[in-house]
Amino acid sequence: MTTNIQDTYRNAKNERQKHVDAVLASQAKKKIVVAGPGTGKTHLFTKVLEDKDKNRTLTLTFINALVEDLSLELCGLSDVKTLHGFARTALAATGKNVKVFPKLSAIIKEDAQIILKSDINFDRLFHTRDDDNAHILFYKKRKDYYGHYGYADIVFAIVKLFEIKREKIPTYEQVVVDEFQDFNKLEVSLIELLAEKSPVLLAGDDDQALYDFKDASPEYIRQKHGDPNSGYAHFELPFCSRCARVIVEAANDVILNATANGCLKGRINKRYQYFENEEKDKDSTRNPRLIHTHSFEKQIPWFIKQQLGKIAEQERRKFTVLIISPTKLKSRDIVEKLKEKGLERVEFVERRDGNEPSLLDGLKLLLEDKHSNLGWRIAAKFFVTEEQFDSIIKASNADGAKAMCELINADAKGGIGEAVRTLKAVRDSKTIDDAALDKMFGMIGYAPREIAKDILRSEIRLSAQRIGDASLRKLPITATTIQSSKGLAADYVFITHLDDRYFIKNKDKTIVSDQDICNFLVALTRAKRKVFLISSDARNRPTFLKWIAKDRIDEIEFKPKDSE
Repeated sequence: MTTNIQDTYRNAKNERQKHVDAVLASQAKKKIVVAGPGTGKTHLFTKVLEDKDKNRTLTLTFINALVEDLSLELCGLSDVKTLHGFARTALAATGKNVKVFPKLSAIIKEDAQIILKSDINFDRLFHTRDDDNAHILFYKKRKDYYGHYGYADIVFAIVKLFEIKREKIPTYEQVVVDEFQDFNKLEVSLIELLAEKSPVLLAGDDDQALYDFKDASPEYIRQKHGDPNSGYAHFELPFCSRCARVIVEAANDVILNATANGCLKGRINKRYQYFENEEKDKDSTRNPRLIHTHSFEKQIPWFIKQQLGKIAEQERRKFTVLIISPTKLKSRDIVEKLKEKGLERVEFVERRDGNEPSLLDGLKLLLEDKHSNLGWRIAAKFFVTEEQFDSIIKASNADGAKAMCELINADAKGGIGEAVRTLKAVRDSKTIDDAALDKMFGMIGYAPREIAKDILRSEIRLSAQRIGDASLRKLPITATTIQSSKGLAADYVFITHLDDRYFIKNKDKTIVSDQDICNFLVALTRAKRKVFLISSDARNRPTFLKWIAKDRIDEIEFKPKDSE
């Protein structure tokens, strides 16, 4: 290695450290750090927290999966919680009996349709701080009857408590807030309250704002970073040590073209640079370009398998793979097809639970508490007619209403009780009558024979594939959607169905939503070494591909073998 290269690496390392040191040296009580993908945000967190008492620090993010990741990376340094997890703990500290049911807002929304004849988005009322909306009183009455909080209203409850009784706001040596670009007005209110008593470090990147479905907005991070009156000292982490050079350059191409096309208005003007170091230079030399191919949809899994074989020949060591698709259906289909080809360790990962309450949800609540109004309410919907159900819900809203189980007819109550007893026997590994078990499976939507057939089919399939490519058989592969890829990274990333019809929401397929751009940037920057872009529409070149310089892309033609 030449002296010049060594100097380059040394200078890059020193320059990167200067940005970390600037944050650590600042005496500001409130700090905001803009950190792009792979720029060392978690490393900064560890430095900020390492000299603090773990029991007197708090790290907040907004989804469970990110809590799990941060809890491992900050193990021993900080208590890591979701916002609703923090709210639950804080409310419990006041002596309240706090139970949380994630799908409560969906339950009460249905109640409102029956009782008020109105379709009300209660989560939005909380997220946007529509505090004086009369429908919040309706929600509170139903919440109290059911004895549970939901995710949005429990954060609302702790915010209202802290605003009225500021002496209840806890004090910490340090509060760290991750993914701030995906916070909504309610969540920002909570952070501002905590900042009244504790030093706060906010971190995020407005180019990675994905969660507009919960009324989040990157405007909050932009305001606190750019407004000199916000009270926040602002910093940046500009050097990406995750991605190969071409990936960083391609991300900058997309941002440049997006702004030139009138998108990303108000975006924080920040650097996003490749981090010069020996390890990433090797990756960058071996993988100097992105790969693009067109493949008919049914052939996409076979293209992925073919490329994995080539990667295995090149690597001759373990490597990680992430497959990102625009929808859950397409992701699951790819998983199934790859399994058919003998790849045993490919799995679909989805980080968001469905919002529709199931019979099993209700039965599990009754298993914990046989008097649970919420449990009886959920289960009743599956045992009574629609007319009977509407009458039950209306009766339960009357002043001094009876317990839910007293409003349900005897036949339905008996059926629910039988289902709970069967579920309890399953839990406790007790002997169960086959007829009762079959009945239970039917009610909750399980098909044991189909499940057994799938298992048997997989066993047959795996046995048949033992003659296949042994180097890929046990290769761990994660397949997921763009939103669920947040927080993930892999050596090799395949982005499938990179067509405007999937990646651009606007009907005329012109990009008018910053969300489309953020989605693509997040998917692109999950890769450490190489990205494969796969489009399925041969007639139209994807817009995002047009936005990347041609000399950064290798176009390859996929020629499936006859056996594929």
